[in-house]
Amino acid sequence: MKLSRRKLLHLGTGLAALPGAPFIARAQSYPSRPVRIMVGFAAGQAIDILARLIGQSLSESLGQQFIVENRPGAGGNLVTEVVVRSPPDGYTLLMVGANNAINASLYDKLSFNFLRDIMPVAGVYRVQQVMEVNPAFPAHTVPEFIAYAKANPGKINFGSAGIGSVAHVTGEFFKMMSGVDMQHVPYRGAPLALTDLIAGQVHVMFDNLPSSIEHIKAGRLRALAVCAPKRLDAFPDLPAVAEFVPGFETSAFAGLGAPQGTPPDIIETLNKAVTAGLADPKLAARIVELGGAPMPLSAAAFGAVVAEETEKWTKVVKFSGAKAS
Repeated sequence: MKLSRRKLLHLGTGLAALPGAPFIARAQSYPSRPVRIMVGFAAGQAIDILARLIGQSLSESLGQQFIVENRPGAGGNLVTEVVVRSPPDGYTLLMVGANNAINASLYDKLSFNFLRDIMPVAGVYRVQQVMEVNPAFPAHTVPEFIAYAKANPGKINFGSAGIGSVAHVTGEFFKMMSGVDMQHVPYRGAPLALTDLIAGQVHVMFDNLPSSIEHIKAGRLRALAVCAPKRLDAFPDLPAVAEFVPGFETSAFAGLGAPQGTPPDIIETLNKAVTAGLADPKLAARIVELGGAPMPLSAAAFGAVVAEETEKWTKVVKFSGAKAS
């Protein structure tokens, strides 16, 4: 975190008078009242469930209630603005997701700069995606899919949970990396897109593995590859797209953020508590059940992830020409 010269001088003066005392006192007193974890999506979605799991863990470890508050709208931008405008005192946190990295370039006029206005607190999890088709589709491998798509330009439709969703930009990323021409069909949520994929109304989807795995196991969908950089231990026979399209890798992620200016000692307190919670076998197992993998990271490392994802999706959004409707 980059501090202003004035703030550095202020901190230096305080530390000179009482070495370590200001940070220690505040760290010991935080939190002294309930903390809000703001989620930009409706209750019941994966990121909401995850926020509640982390909130419960933090409540138990830090001795105060961590209350999840849902405020859906504008791809999570509404709730992000709430957090940006909140006092930087550690009592209003944001559940950060891949949507924040995508929205930075998808929306023309945001009232905030996410990388500047939200401080990273801790990484929480990643969830992998899968490239899947309707069983009647005439391709059983990624190379066969690419060959078919190039022989039928513009005739393949890929579904997603909506413009700017991870499934949407992943489809655009696949187009950019493989050179195929596909048409995007946005839906109001992943379940509707999956229903039409199963019915054959769309041909392919790049969905979160957790929401598709049962359809794949039941034969209602055919998985072609995972979008991870390499094969997953849980599905060793399923190749990675990167085996055929070098450099292709996408996933959804989540973590905690706080308003810019939140004291470093509070960030550290939260990061240590989140990291300790993710080390709990019960919480880690629950995240795995949801189809993710725990992603314990320092605040700086999580900030690097968000910055890297923002840079990647900016290139993809620019390539696709997509804009929020």
